[in-house]
Amino acid sequence: MKKYTYSAKRSDNPEKWCVFDASGVVLGRLASQVAQRLRGKHNPLFTPHVDTGDWVIVINADKIALTGRKMDQKIYYRHSGYIGGLKQTNAKELLERKPEELVRLAVKGMLPKNKLGRKLFKKLKVYADEKHPHEAQQPELLQINS
Repeated sequence: MKKYTYSAKRSDNPEKWCVFDASGVVLGRLASQVAQRLRGKHNPLFTPHVDTGDWVIVINADKIALTGRKMDQKIYYRHSGYIGGLKQTNAKELLERKPEELVRLAVKGMLPKNKLGRKLFKKLKVYADEKHPHEAQQPELLQINS
């Protein structure tokens, strides 16, 4: 009898939608669980080079928590591409201005840095408050494991 390792195909994955509530949750814990769900590591069919993950919605991004003094000391950099175009902002300012971006950056850093990672990142939807336009997909609410 011939035995082989099963390699999942994209069509084998029944894509589900799930919602994470970020209110009062530490950013890193939320981001790691969202990245696992996007990647499909919860799925028994997980294959490293295939998208076997779910669509993820994160709500209440403006109520996220950071431990220690990261609100003031964690700095995010971006560059315009021009000479002297390096901009920086700390987590507190980013949370006030664009709370969705804080979550997106944390999750993006935990995904693969290749074509698959870019594809998976498009399956993440982040919203600052409780409202989201994805009720038609009937997402299930998931709890953050601490």
